[in-house]
Amino acid sequence: MTSFPPDTLSALEQLRREIDAGESPLRLGSRSRHVLATLIDSPQQSAFGSISELAAQLGVNASTLTRLAQRLGYGGFGDLQAVFRRELTEGSHFYSDQASRMLADSDETERLGCLPRLARQESTNLAGLLERIDADTFNATVGRLATAHRVRIHGMRQFHSLALFMAYGLGMLRADVAPLDSSRQGVADALAQLDRGDLLVVASCFPYTPSVIATAEIAVRHGIDVIALTDTASSPLARLASHTFLVPNQSVFFSNSMCAFMLLAEGIVSEVAARLGDRGVTALKHRERLIGELNASL
Repeated sequence: MTSFPPDTLSALEQLRREIDAGESPLRLGSRSRHVLATLIDSPQQSAFGSISELAAQLGVNASTLTRLAQRLGYGGFGDLQAVFRRELTEGSHFYSDQASRMLADSDETERLGCLPRLARQESTNLAGLLERIDADTFNATVGRLATAHRVRIHGMRQFHSLALFMAYGLGMLRADVAPLDSSRQGVADALAQLDRGDLLVVASCFPYTPSVIATAEIAVRHGIDVIALTDTASSPLARLASHTFLVPNQSVFFSNSMCAFMLLAEGIVSEVAARLGDRGVTALKHRERLIGELNASL
């Protein structure tokens, strides 16, 4: 039998199956079983929606969710929601599961291994990105990146490379752009250097990095504008950002695909260059002169 209360999403799903099959001493009515199944089937929404938002979407009272959580052995709905949040922010089996699927789908007759499949999937991701982008969101983001007093870009793990790429490109065009915590003195110190109205770009997708979510939450509380590059509308970053880009990243790669994220970053930076016009060209010429001086000294 499943441990009680379940502390993982897989254990919660197992309990649901046992309840449905009558194999658990716990009994739930049909409405409660439906609510539980819906929560499990939509883990991102369940993890980060407020109890009132979830109740409205499910067509029940918030008290129904509280009672369900207590029937399942949790102290309250927050404890049940924590199970979903841990699953989405820790993703303990994400990379190994991705690798297992890649191995299962491998074609030993393919001379180039998985490369052709990766290319086909990335082509689909890139096409999907263009279909998803809202022109008003894109133009508003470009405008903020061109005019904000300070811009910081934050991503962890493989998204750290995206943050470095965007910061490098924007930094060629305008002043006061950097990866957050570029001095390695800590995120708190880096956020303390930003004022209300400054801009923070954050990037993460499932399994979401908890520290990136926390950084965005704190930034918003202190009046710092947030732009999010993420995966779905139910992403915890999407609810925090003033502008959000939803980036397809399905892949046979054993981690998150970065191709569409990099295309989006390159497109945004290129449009900022166009928006800045002569000012951007002047900044690039100044950099070229400095490079020339340095090369002459070697």
